[in-house]
Amino acid sequence: MVRKIKAKRVLQLRSEGLSGRAIAASQQISRNSVAAVLEAADAAGLRWDHVADRSEAEVYSLVFPGRGEHESVYAQPDFEKVHRELSRVGVTLKLLHGEYLDGCTEAGEPAMGYDRFCKSYQQHVLVTGLTSRVGHRAGQTIEVDWSGPTMQLLNPATGERSTVYLFVGCLPFSRYSFVQPALDMKQDTWLRAHVAMFEAFGGSVPRIVPDNLKTGVIKRPAEGEIVLNDAYREMAAHYSAAVLPGRVRKPKDKASVENTVAHVATWVIAGLRKQTFTTLAELRAAIIERVAAYNAEPFQKRAGSRSSVFEAEEKPLLRPLPAVGFEISRWVYGRRVGRNGHIAFGRNFYSVPYPHVGAKVDLRLTDTMLEVFHGPERLSSHLLLPESVVNEYRTHDADLPAGPGYRQWDQARVREWAERLGPSAVTVIDRIFESVPVAEQGLDPALAVLRMTRRYSAERVEAACQLALAGRVRSPRYAHLRPILETGQDKTPATPRPPRPGIGDEPGGYVRGAAYYAKGGTR
Repeated sequence: MVRKIKAKRVLQLRSEGLSGRAIAASQQISRNSVAAVLEAADAAGLRWDHVADRSEAEVYSLVFPGRGEHESVYAQPDFEKVHRELSRVGVTLKLLHGEYLDGCTEAGEPAMGYDRFCKSYQQHVLVTGLTSRVGHRAGQTIEVDWSGPTMQLLNPATGERSTVYLFVGCLPFSRYSFVQPALDMKQDTWLRAHVAMFEAFGGSVPRIVPDNLKTGVIKRPAEGEIVLNDAYREMAAHYSAAVLPGRVRKPKDKASVENTVAHVATWVIAGLRKQTFTTLAELRAAIIERVAAYNAEPFQKRAGSRSSVFEAEEKPLLRPLPAVGFEISRWVYGRRVGRNGHIAFGRNFYSVPYPHVGAKVDLRLTDTMLEVFHGPERLSSHLLLPESVVNEYRTHDADLPAGPGYRQWDQARVREWAERLGPSAVTVIDRIFESVPVAEQGLDPALAVLRMTRRYSAERVEAACQLALAGRVRSPRYAHLRPILETGQDKTPATPRPPRPGIGDEPGGYVRGAAYYAKGGTR
């Protein structure tokens, strides 16, 4: 057949000096075919220099333009429309072929059969690239998502039912799947489900492909970088993975897990629909059993099962898990360090290195730890106090300034300060602490008295304390001493107060007797 003639090869051999007979003998083709190529090339003015850089098919089309091309005798369907219609619910190629036959009958044109119709559509899809098959490599990707269908737990005491959500993870290469029940879809639950999934798989992968849910992805702009949740990014980094969310409204970016979610509805939800569960642990055990059966089910168009392919081909390629599993954390931003070198959280106080007093820091909280960060730098870490503990301090000695001058305020330290003022100040401070049931309650009023030395001299404060003690208030405080200092009473010499006269010393006078007040008495 003329179509099998290697026209480019024939022209190459002629340029090398071979005759037509020699070319036919070396290429095992007839001399007539060689002669046809040479005559056609000469007529078109083609030389080896003209076609040396072209492909065999291009040279053939230049030598024999139009040869081998033919048009189908059948009416050609609009395959662009066919492809669009197939995306609609319930539309099949069989239905579209029937509509194509009806159109050809009305137009009086010959129609192709159903088999040719399907093959022509497949060829159209391959040529135009309307869809493509995603090739997956073993041990490279995990696709994760929440299942749309949910399950329920029954409270036997009240009869109330609570919703259970299903986290689904899938390895696209083997289609090996993981399902985890959860009572909510919050960020901590989302992260814990990932940790459990990696432990169930026995390894991690370089890529995690989630949906664009808010617990994982803060922002996914059309242009620019994706903004991930800090905790989600840290979890992925802990397992040496990168989070690559699928495009918005593009389920084909994670088609494997979407398909698995549909299978979960059949294997797990429908398979357990006749059973009633009262605890999450009980439901989790049943789900693990059903998912194991799903993974062991043989493929329909592939040898083996999900479990066999995973164990034999994919599991050996997974990255080893870190020695310590990821600990779930959350962040609190913009906490200011107090003047005492501590930050407040949960009604308790935790120390921060003293050079950062007054600065704003970020807190990373886990179930057991509190870590203080200033930008990327970790300043300190503390064991987290229980929620039942209030007004407790966690202090590292290294966070405090060096030297004996920096100490926590207590009764002994406050009294040392008072002793530097004088005996009257010591008496005032002692009486303040005696008036409260807990010594810590006296710290603030006692320090308020002593801090008056910032405005007044120590001598004046001591004199004010002496003057206040001479009054009727047994335990004078800041409110009693401030008026004395503001009005300058401490500067005037104290005059002794005259003694209160006794009852027998009162001056005499006319005193009416009891009879004067008796009923009916005379005046």
